[in-house]
Amino acid sequence: MENWNLPAGFRYAGVVSGLRSEPDRRDIAVIVSDTPAAAAGVFTQNRVCAAPVHVSRARLPRKDAHAIVICSGNANACTGEQGMADARRMAEIVANDFGCSPEQVLVASTGVIGRPLPMAILEAGIPKAVAAAKAGAPALSDAAHAILTTDTRIKVASRKAAAYTVTGFAKGAAMIGPNMATMLGFIMTDAAVESHDIQQILKEAVEPTFNCISVEGHTSTNDTVLLLANGHGFPLRDELLDEFAGTVREVCAELARKIAEDAEGANHLITIHVVGTRSDADARTIAKAIAESALVKTAVFGADPNWGRIVSAAGYSGVAFEEHELSLSVGPHLLYEKGRPLPFDAATVSGYLKNNREVTFDLTFTLGGGRCTFYTCDLTHEYVTLNADYTT
Repeated sequence: MENWNLPAGFRYAGVVSGLRSEPDRRDIAVIVSDTPAAAAGVFTQNRVCAAPVHVSRARLPRKDAHAIVICSGNANACTGEQGMADARRMAEIVANDFGCSPEQVLVASTGVIGRPLPMAILEAGIPKAVAAAKAGAPALSDAAHAILTTDTRIKVASRKAAAYTVTGFAKGAAMIGPNMATMLGFIMTDAAVESHDIQQILKEAVEPTFNCISVEGHTSTNDTVLLLANGHGFPLRDELLDEFAGTVREVCAELARKIAEDAEGANHLITIHVVGTRSDADARTIAKAIAESALVKTAVFGADPNWGRIVSAAGYSGVAFEEHELSLSVGPHLLYEKGRPLPFDAATVSGYLKNNREVTFDLTFTLGGGRCTFYTCDLTHEYVTLNADYTT
């Protein structure tokens, strides 16, 4: 029995179909709502979009979503009109089994770009997943495993409130750049929320969470976050709706952090706190520049307390500031204060970087109330090996 709090009225499945070369690797997942669910989505900002992104985006927001079908191992991206037809067919197979319209089924895929879907495998595998979901056993873990690619573990987050439960699961380990990543996220709730409300709530939740992680800054073709609200609870209004929005943001934040923690080959999770800028957007721009700096990332990997790389990345971010308006701490060590370097013991700061898997950079400006928390990782030999030695 799974230990997560699960919202009422949803069923899950994840099955082995043969899409992946690894034996016994789950690769098709379905999420089913027993009743029509309000649905919202946020997608990649890459102009090269996978077929399932086009299909799902065109179907949202809506009031009557019934299911989501996901495959891993093949992105169905850059596959032309055949790819669009195949994505629609994935939804159609689910709809036929459940007796709903294909437009009530959303689609997502992840994997290698530019390869047509092996539809014979999916034609056999999707009904198998649907049958498993119909059986009704708690199987969120199976679904969470089925969406993984190079991830080393599943990523699940759940919050239970008095009036509703919000639970989500996600995948992502590389090709992770702001404006989401090679990541998929699925959030389910039994709250009763209108589709136009959850679209705005999801958009606002994604901005400070999934849009504030980076492994190497590469924005993918398949990024998708979907939110289903099936209305098993009583309708949320006013303060409860605001509370619900905060709960969705908490779930997204936990999943985003787990993606950064599981980055391919990473030895460190780096949390970048930027405060005191003119706006939140400025803080995010500075944090993003630091997070995507190969020199910063390799310094952390090598436990090199070369704080100048952090400050210089802030300086080329495009945000206007003067040197005396910035201070920097690496973990508990204040290294740069209002434009001037402070004496520090290099061995001590190096030890902080070497001996802690989770490290923090705190950049404090004196310009205003803007702030951002951004997650990234170090750049390791293993990351290069993973992305150079085989196709992902």
